[in-house]
Amino acid sequence: MKKLLITLMLFFQGAVALAADHSLPKKIILIMADDIGLEGLGCYGGSSYKTPRLDELAATGLRFTHAYSQPLCSPTRLEIMTGKENHRNWTYFGILPPEERTFGHLMQSLGYQTCIAGKWQLQSYDPPDFPNAEKRRGTGMHPKDAGFHQYSLYHALHTEDKGSRYADPTYLENGELHKAVEGKYGEDISVEFMLDFLKNHQDQKAFIYYPMALPHWPVNPTPHSEIWKDDPSKRLEEDDKYFPDMVAYMDTIVGRIVDGVSSLGLAEETLILFYSDNGTNKTVTSRLNGKLVKGGKAQPTQSGIRVPLIAHWPTKIKPAVTEQLIDPSDFLVTLAELAGGEIPADWQHDGVSFAPSLLGKKGSPRDAAFFWYDPRPGWDKMAFTRSIFALDHHYKLFSDGRLYAIDGVDYKEVLLDQKKLPLAAQIAQSKLYKVIAKMMQGPISEGAKIEVDAFGNRLN
Repeated sequence: MKKLLITLMLFFQGAVALAADHSLPKKIILIMADDIGLEGLGCYGGSSYKTPRLDELAATGLRFTHAYSQPLCSPTRLEIMTGKENHRNWTYFGILPPEERTFGHLMQSLGYQTCIAGKWQLQSYDPPDFPNAEKRRGTGMHPKDAGFHQYSLYHALHTEDKGSRYADPTYLENGELHKAVEGKYGEDISVEFMLDFLKNHQDQKAFIYYPMALPHWPVNPTPHSEIWKDDPSKRLEEDDKYFPDMVAYMDTIVGRIVDGVSSLGLAEETLILFYSDNGTNKTVTSRLNGKLVKGGKAQPTQSGIRVPLIAHWPTKIKPAVTEQLIDPSDFLVTLAELAGGEIPADWQHDGVSFAPSLLGKKGSPRDAAFFWYDPRPGWDKMAFTRSIFALDHHYKLFSDGRLYAIDGVDYKEVLLDQKKLPLAAQIAQSKLYKVIAKMMQGPISEGAKIEVDAFGNRLN
């Protein structure tokens, strides 16, 4: 009788779990573009580039208008993978501390097959002749240890070994280094790798993280640029005139992923998220809602940190636009909820799940986002300084007291006179001060406690 009861309990538990699985995505693909702000996509009011596939994804999915990133790639990559604000685990630029646990580890623990393709840049960054480089080189996490069953990555080794990310690419695939693969294009290799992974795991739960290279510098021709076929010797030519081609090819790549998922018959069980690691490069000027906008990459300005976020899941996510505030640390806990699990009790994280918005449920979205930004030390980081700030939908407060009005659909940023603050601004100022103070009282890494120059020499 006891055995019968146990059998029945297991049966009903399995039935409940199975029913729950139907309301959750069996496949999750997280795409993170490299260096593109709101002005890069037509669905946000951008008119300088052609992005029909992303616009379609937004029109048939959920488009977030207040998604934020860090101003530079490595800070965002560290935060999104670990769910921690940068002051918790920052050491050096381009380094993911080897003791950290990522959303790859999390999804593996929740029964997902995991794959990463694209750009790594989290294991070693400084060239060997850069001052104090010997203290930092090779101190990060190798992709084989990051929680992914399969990987194919550009810039997975030392800086001087990285080669091209675009034409004739160099990449590390499951431990094998492929150098200057002639005639190939890096993003094409990534997409083929990911679709092969999906094909081989059609009947299993699968998580794919695609930190793509596009449209990051160097600005090179793409396979759809006229010069690609007309003069192959110029495929690595650097010129900002190719930036529209790169954005268009980024869009093409997303479309190829969507079509590949559909051709495998997996569309209805696959959630696709499209995000960006920071704003557009400063050398690029684009048009947003009829106004010219200079890219804000590397700067703690709205054009440096306000980025696209689109969620697409046929039959599950209804077309909509949301003003929900999103922070890079939110992805870890969101993925846990989407996978039907929880963050382990011994994992510290700072995120707030936005899974309820994707699942059509009532949630508790964040009302403010915190930023600790200082990409030093690291090669070519001489021009940077530390910025600590918090923001909500209407105001942004820096730790030095500067308060900006940032409400609106674009990159509005107006410095307010502290002596003439309206009541709403005073209330927001008080709230955001408390956000900064609370975040800075928690765990802070040794690398974040001391302010340094680009070479790692102490400044205070």
